[in-house]
Amino acid sequence: MPAPEPPPPQPSPSEAASHVGAHVLAAAAAHARDVKAATGGPPATPSLPAPPAVSAPAPPHPGAPAPGTGLERILRGPSGLGTAGLRLILREEPPTPPAPPAAAAEGRPIPGLYYHPVPEPDPVRVEEVSRRIKAWALDEVALYPEDWEEEFDGFSVGRYMVGCHPDAPTIDHLMVATRLMVAENAVDDCYCEDHGGSPIGLGERLLLAHTALDPLHTTEEYRPQWAASLRADAPRRAYRSAMEYFVRAAGPSQADRLRHDMARLHMGYLAEAAWAQLDHVPEVWEYLAMRQFNNFRPCPTITDTVGGYELPADLHAQSAMQKVIALAGNATTIVNDLYSYTKELEAPGRHLNLPVVIAEREGLSDRDAYLKSVEVHNDLMHDFETEASALAADCPVPSVQRFLRGVAAWVDGNHHWHQSNTYRYSLPDFW
Repeated sequence: MPAPEPPPPQPSPSEAASHVGAHVLAAAAAHARDVKAATGGPPATPSLPAPPAVSAPAPPHPGAPAPGTGLERILRGPSGLGTAGLRLILREEPPTPPAPPAAAAEGRPIPGLYYHPVPEPDPVRVEEVSRRIKAWALDEVALYPEDWEEEFDGFSVGRYMVGCHPDAPTIDHLMVATRLMVAENAVDDCYCEDHGGSPIGLGERLLLAHTALDPLHTTEEYRPQWAASLRADAPRRAYRSAMEYFVRAAGPSQADRLRHDMARLHMGYLAEAAWAQLDHVPEVWEYLAMRQFNNFRPCPTITDTVGGYELPADLHAQSAMQKVIALAGNATTIVNDLYSYTKELEAPGRHLNLPVVIAEREGLSDRDAYLKSVEVHNDLMHDFETEASALAADCPVPSVQRFLRGVAAWVDGNHHWHQSNTYRYSLPDFW
């Protein structure tokens, strides 16, 4: 068998930026503080302190520019109250943990976990998003029965989404993300998990639900039956409605991007379901591969739609950007594994999460497996920040900078919600 040919070389982000079209470069020049920043030259560098963080700093990326070349200005993001979580800066020295804020979040962070503290989400926005999402869930899509109301309220999805999208210009923009989050959780709960979910027949259910996101184009004879199927159960109703709202706010490439990432998510669900049917514990590397698909990726990938702008499709599709998004999804999903660990242990059956898989496959105690999982998360976070900073330095187009800040804000807000949601999560007694 002949040796496979190596893949063609991928253009660098800076080369890609030069091909995105005159309209993108014009926008870059119009919005950059320094014209040179939009055309590739070194921008001016103001003095800026690094944002607070916990745990050790990420190692410098081999391709990252030295301090003073303008990376701080490129990555600093907006300033003012509530914007600290939007910054992406490589840290040269281990930061000092900040003093607790006046209105500290409930719950305690996992000891040793690398994360960035963020301000408490705007309570006015939280209240309004919470009111609207509950009305949508009850009145528009009849998503859950009355006896699920406490659990719905305890999820605190309004607080979650406000914290993850601090640059959303309006409540309507926040609602785009909030409906999708609730719909995705409904599919997970009702098809896969606690509320009647089962690995048996999951592929068929997910396929039919996916047609609420990626519409079926069939004959007129059979179209009414498909349309009726979208009204057949709560998860499909939620998917259809949330996607209709999203499409009205998004451009065509943003909508197609989300469909692609939702297909990735569904593929991850199916891998986990196959292991459940076989009563199989995967190898650690196999579990992490599954988690790159069954993860939060659809949420940060829409950060530009929620922010009211669009990252051009060819910049989003660059391998460097895809790596950043994948690492963000991987790190945030391990956060979920760690904070939901005790909740899943108390549920019936065996729930796979990273500590459980490490304990089984590497012969570690529950405590040691959990602590090693914290290290895995930290490695992913350092890789995410390193790759994001290198991409920001190599491609100083304003939409790229804002998108990277938005993804970083989602990562930070996701941790804040997990840490502070004591209704759902509590930590194991390992320290």
